Amino acid sequence: MVYVTACFRNVPLNPQPIHGEQMTTQSPRSGSAASPVRCRGVRGATTVTENTKEAILEATREMLYIIIRANQMHPDDVASAYFTTTVDLDATYPALAARQLGWYEVALLCGHEMQVPDGLDRCIRVLIHWNTSRRSRDIVHVYLREAKTLRPDRKTLPEIPEEELAAVVNNFDLTSLKFDPNGG
Repeated sequence: MVYVTACFRNVPLNPQPIHGEQMTTQSPRSGSAASPVRCRGVRGATTVTENTKEAILEATREMLYIIIRANQMHPDDVASAYFTTTVDLDATYPALAARQLGWYEVALLCGHEMQVPDGLDRCIRVLIHWNTSRRSRDIVHVYLREAKTLRPDRKTLPEIPEEELAAVVNNFDLTSLKFDPNGG
């Protein structure tokens, strides 16, 4: 079973063409000019039962394959992918699984996840930066195996009291964020 969540809404920047290139509002592969192409984050996570090259690559390929199919993703539209593993996984790089699936030109990076008390063991995570015209809420994030516990329904997250947010905003000096070219 796949656990699916929605992504936070991105705030679009005002992109400018580089070196005279034309900016496109066409989605890669879709040919639709309905929505601008933006770089969106796609998350996924899975777990393995043992620290072996075979187990890590098989679980990572499964996770990536489901992300690719669920989002109709093409390697040419993927800017980069950042894989992390818990420190108990070091038999191979999970990014190798992406290469095995044909992501030859995609920038890939691996690292270790933070060690958090009572964190999930033997976990592989990925953050894919994907150029797409899809809205954030239409992106499918994939959590498999024991990693399904990482993203419970967002309704279970504790709300921040409105008074607490107001106090932070009211007590913050917005002028401190302005750039001073003199370094003052």
